Amino acid sequence: MYKQIRTGFIANLPVAASVGAYGSVLGVLAVQKHLTWLELMLMNLSVFAGSAQFVMVDMWFPPLPIIEITMAVLVINLRYLLIGASLSPVFKGKSLIHKFAVMHLVADENWAVTMAAYRQGKASTYFLFGGGLCVMSAWCFGTMLGHRLGAVIKNPEAYALDFAFIAVFTALAFSLWQGKKDILPWVTAALFAIIAEKLLPGKWYIIIGGVSGALVSAFQVKENNDDKLTDS
Repeated sequence: MYKQIRTGFIANLPVAASVGAYGSVLGVLAVQKHLTWLELMLMNLSVFAGSAQFVMVDMWFPPLPIIEITMAVLVINLRYLLIGASLSPVFKGKSLIHKFAVMHLVADENWAVTMAAYRQGKASTYFLFGGGLCVMSAWCFGTMLGHRLGAVIKNPEAYALDFAFIAVFTALAFSLWQGKKDILPWVTAALFAIIAEKLLPGKWYIIIGGVSGALVSAFQVKENNDDKLTDS
């Protein structure tokens, strides 16, 4: 067990550097939203999802829109349903408590490293757990370092750090692009988000855009499955 945890930790060290750098930007932005280091650390340990945390920080203004933040995080993290499903062979035979404990430390980075190791017959849940420890450690270190830097950097716009939120989600969106079939869901999500932003207060446009795009995508999958059944 310990050997697998150590192997997973070491295997994720190359990606940990980029995770730490990514986290430092969040730390700087968190200071501008007046989050304390303790609040940021609690967010890291409880949420541990980079893209969702960027959304939370962007929406962090008093009084806190708890419902909007919760819904936005749920929509953004829906991809973990697919990630969890892809890890089912790795978790085969493990207890529910074991699955919950390990899945909390699953991020995009250690998931990708684990799946690559699994194809070579070298992965286990402890390998995944070790990778999660590595990525979380780098994430916490990066965000805390950025938080300290943010206390010194009074004008993040001068370093283009105010653009980080947009840049992060642009990169995330392009990494998820799978071809022409994504055009309709993406256009639908953008259209509904723009309309909601004009008509509704707060950040409801994030939720409405995400849900509308997901519904269109689900409808497309259902249509394709129905067509296959009809053909057969």
